[in-house]
Amino acid sequence: MNTVKKAMSAFMMLLLVVVLAACGGQKPAESEAPASDAAGGEATEAASGEDAGGETAGIPMTGLSGEITVQAEEAWKPYYEAAIQRVTEANPDAKITIIEKAAIDNLDVIDQTGPDNADVPDVFAIPADRIYGMVESEDLAALNSEAIMTTVGGWENFDKFNEGLGGNFKIGEEYFGFPMNIESLITFKNKANAETSGVDLTKPLEVTGENYNKVLIPAFDAWYGVALLNAGGVELLQKNDDGTFTSDMTTAWADLAPEKQDIFKALFDYWKANFDNNTSLFDPDAGYGYTDAEIASGKNGISRLGGAWDYENIAKATGEENLEIGSLNDLTIAGKPLVHWKGGWAYAINVRDEADEGKMALAQALIAELANPKFAQDFFQATGKIMENVPAADYEAMGLNDAEKATVLATIESYENAVARPLFTEYGKVWDTWKNAVLSWNSVKPADAEAAYNELNSAFTQMMGELK
Repeated sequence: MNTVKKAMSAFMMLLLVVVLAACGGQKPAESEAPASDAAGGEATEAASGEDAGGETAGIPMTGLSGEITVQAEEAWKPYYEAAIQRVTEANPDAKITIIEKAAIDNLDVIDQTGPDNADVPDVFAIPADRIYGMVESEDLAALNSEAIMTTVGGWENFDKFNEGLGGNFKIGEEYFGFPMNIESLITFKNKANAETSGVDLTKPLEVTGENYNKVLIPAFDAWYGVALLNAGGVELLQKNDDGTFTSDMTTAWADLAPEKQDIFKALFDYWKANFDNNTSLFDPDAGYGYTDAEIASGKNGISRLGGAWDYENIAKATGEENLEIGSLNDLTIAGKPLVHWKGGWAYAINVRDEADEGKMALAQALIAELANPKFAQDFFQATGKIMENVPAADYEAMGLNDAEKATVLATIESYENAVARPLFTEYGKVWDTWKNAVLSWNSVKPADAEAAYNELNSAFTQMMGELK
């Protein structure tokens, strides 16, 4: 954001305060439960800022006008349509149109054509790991997360908001996204296959060579691989306060901490057993399909990693009656529970709206309504996504079925045990570096864990050299 844009934005916000204060407004119909009501307060007519008590006021939820568009995937549409209806019934002069598009496809369009493209919506979803790149490219408008948080409710205070997912979307002193949902991997287990194999699911299942066909993890993909590495505190890439980079993977095998060596010994044994038995798990083209096929009832798979969004496909393979869901605590490597990242998505606003006071106000009101915790059940059932600002106990009290509750609770538990996800743009180099190095084992055929690790060490040493 340049100084001129910031000054213009500040002027327009001041102008809105004057106009709204002069015009006043009306409370939305209580039967529609706008976000402000769900948070326990009335809709505010003042622009965000500090109230008389020194606390940040919420955003305007009535008295809004103008026209915006919002991205939604096909399955999300019923939820979005309901939220839009609540907003527009409280604001008859406002119009909000859905552009049906997959979230990743929308981000690809932005990357290829820029945010001014008419096909790019005003409001859209972004994953946390895209925030730095999109801000650097000036694709996103800054929004008032504290005011939106006040309207939405569910967080203890703004400090807690920043300690969680909300802080991931803060760069400098500005926020470029508002929390949509948390993400973390969970464990899907086939009870029928476990019974056939004599495996006790009340105990964690270990990632070992012996369990090569029972535990299904395409570990060449860092998205899954980090769940193994985090268990031993292995850092693939870390950015230090002074801007320099470090990686555990450049450490010589002999100097690697024993608990980290143990992780690579277990990973090597797991790979070798799959290699020797000619499975497709470590095949970049067939590995994902292999996990889907082998978790099916009547096969060998007992546990596989996935996200809440994978439930439907996995349930079809196992049969819902055979499916059990747990957190990452149900899988161990070198005796330690798997640990994933605290991932998540946010609602973001197109930068082209930044100078348009009406669009910004309407976009933020829509985001507040989409994040309304009163509709967390509808949100999950439409999108498979879980709100950060809704406690596990609240989800347990909802009208979700047992499988849905188990999925939500396992995700929350895994998320609470997870570590912060690296968000700096340079981390993008890790994905292919890890993948290609692990897959090289298929051709190099390392004799032991040290030799296998040395392949990883060589690849990451080269990567680190490119970062300097």
